[in-house]
Amino acid sequence: MENFVLIGVFVLLGMLFQRLKSFPKDTPQVLNMFAIYVSMPALVLLKAPQIVFSRAALIPLLVPWGLLLLSLALVLLGARLWNWPRNVVGVLLLIVPLGNTSFLGIPIVQAFFGAAGLPHLIIYDQLGTILIFSTYGSVILAMYGRGGTLDLPAIARRMILFPPTLALLVGFALRFWHYPPQLEQSLHNISLTLVPLVMTAIGFQLRFRLQRRVFAPLSFGLAVKLVVAPLVAFSACRLAGVGGPAVEVSIIEAGMPPMMTAAALAVMAGMDVELSVALVGVGLVLSFGTLPVLYWLLQLCR
Repeated sequence: MENFVLIGVFVLLGMLFQRLKSFPKDTPQVLNMFAIYVSMPALVLLKAPQIVFSRAALIPLLVPWGLLLLSLALVLLGARLWNWPRNVVGVLLLIVPLGNTSFLGIPIVQAFFGAAGLPHLIIYDQLGTILIFSTYGSVILAMYGRGGTLDLPAIARRMILFPPTLALLVGFALRFWHYPPQLEQSLHNISLTLVPLVMTAIGFQLRFRLQRRVFAPLSFGLAVKLVVAPLVAFSACRLAGVGGPAVEVSIIEAGMPPMMTAAALAVMAGMDVELSVALVGVGLVLSFGTLPVLYWLLQLCR
């Protein structure tokens, strides 16, 4: 529980820094870039060799892709029922299927499951969320964005050259080689910078100004992302008779709030700005209530 409290402390620090003139406006971008290029690759290099390829490993691989289909169907149904404008539909199609499974997912999974849950998280994040973001996300941006074009070579380059993905490939290649103790300790120390950096950056970017017109799509999108998606994943795993740490981590990851990067790209592509920002900010705040409830449900049903 102290880890979960620590997450909240860094979010509050970010919100405080947001109001101090000594911190420039691009502070969260700098913190996130350091996390992407240094902290996350160090963590992936440390944990990737611990991934065991088994039937259990299929769960964190299949869940995000299955929930992509569910989210896509629900958003298209909602758009038809409420006749939302095109820029709103584009935001929901892009952001609802994509959770904050790395920046927020890593500290949350560490808080709930300890370091043992991270190998399952890496599969979910790298082979699920990141691949969906790079492929499906690029298609949605091309279809609904302003002047978007579908550039398959660029998509492939972005997937391969993403620093955590490179670290995952290196980690897989080195899985039969034991790291020297000094290298392992160095990677561990560097990975510890991830939580303070990203949670402070998240707090720095939180905004709570909402217009009435965004309430309906915002409520719908967050209901699907924070409630429906993890409960469907939970029910499907129960019906399939599978359980264990891989399933529990996958369900928690399924309930993560929307991805900040996806929202930023939606804004840059000319989609609905207010809805994009609200999905991330309100989703993050609500997730501090929904994720513990989801974890409690998992413990209750063990």
